[in-house]
Amino acid sequence: MKVSTVKKQKRKNDNIISLKGTHKKDLKKLSTSNKMVKETYTKVQSSNVKKKQDVRNKVDIKNRKGLDVLTQCPKNNTRVSEKFQKVQVSVNNKMRSKKQKKNLHELDYSNKDTVKIDKAKKGKKTLHSTKNINLEHKKTKIEKHKKINKKKMKQVSIETEEQQVNPDQILKINKHKISVTQLKQMLVNKSNFQLKPKATQLPLRDRMMAQLRASRFRFINEILYNNESSQSKHYFKTDPDAFMAYHTGYNQQLEQWAVNPLDVIISSIKKLPKDNVIADFGCGEARLAASVPHTVHSFDFIALNDRVKTCDMAHTPLLMNSVNVIVFCLSLMGSNLNDYLIEANRVLKNNGILKIAEVESRFHDVMEFIRLLRSYGFKNTWKDFSHNLFYFMDFKKEEDISTKRKNLPLITLKSCLYKKR
Repeated sequence: MKVSTVKKQKRKNDNIISLKGTHKKDLKKLSTSNKMVKETYTKVQSSNVKKKQDVRNKVDIKNRKGLDVLTQCPKNNTRVSEKFQKVQVSVNNKMRSKKQKKNLHELDYSNKDTVKIDKAKKGKKTLHSTKNINLEHKKTKIEKHKKINKKKMKQVSIETEEQQVNPDQILKINKHKISVTQLKQMLVNKSNFQLKPKATQLPLRDRMMAQLRASRFRFINEILYNNESSQSKHYFKTDPDAFMAYHTGYNQQLEQWAVNPLDVIISSIKKLPKDNVIADFGCGEARLAASVPHTVHSFDFIALNDRVKTCDMAHTPLLMNSVNVIVFCLSLMGSNLNDYLIEANRVLKNNGILKIAEVESRFHDVMEFIRLLRSYGFKNTWKDFSHNLFYFMDFKKEEDISTKRKNLPLITLKSCLYKKR
């Protein structure tokens, strides 16, 4: 055991010795390298120092040149001091100017802000002032208009109180001339007009029958308007029930009208002398004869009662110049209206009255119709176009046209087409 330990120690010692030898070699190398580094470092430092010294020398040379320049000047120190003072003053002025500019710049910004605020305030004030001015101007205008209207109303009231309105007087309303009697009639018609309540809905069979009756009425109506009176008479002779169907449909239409035109004619005839003889062309049920105390000749295609005489209205059995008044109440139907008017001229006495009531939609031009009737010997004496649906006209016979039949102008009216209901 001792021998082995001894050997181990020897080995360790040998290793240490070898390591020391290697370390020594390395150390020598490191020492040589360190010397080289030191030498290079010292050289670099010395070069840097020299450069710094050269720079300092150059600066000193410049400064000396400036001093030389100063020394070259005359030796009077007063001038040098003056120059230095001037330089200092210029520098100080420059610094002051810079400060002043900065201050002015800041002041500009602040002034601009204040100016904007002032402008905004002024704008608001001007808006308020303009609004107030406009309101005051409008108020003054309104007050002026009120004063003017009051004056006008006073003048009108004074004029109306001073004037006593006569029934035949003509009033001007919105550039239109209207007589007082017309106004009274219009007011009476409006007061008599009453809205009718809606009928209760009928059962299906009754509704279908009503539609059939209405369609048959429209068909017969077209026959009467588009054929001559002789053809219409022949049609109703062959089918008397058609005439009855036409009159039932006509009565249904009457219920929907605000004014019955026959009522207007009856009221005007009642004002005439009782000895006047009246001829009703197209009388229907002859209600005019039943409503008036005068002697009335009632003519139509079919006699619905004993008061009616059947005939063609273009050829009546009346004598020449035997009648004072002739009435055509919605009965100028047919393509030979000329024959109706010629017959009316034949039957009427001189200065006799021809009364016409027709639907306004049938006329192309009412005034043209009035002008054409002048050639048939009739002069217009009265007209009423105030109603919404009908035109009423009165004519006076001034001339007998029995010798002028061939040269008379043609008179036509549009057919009255009733709407489907």
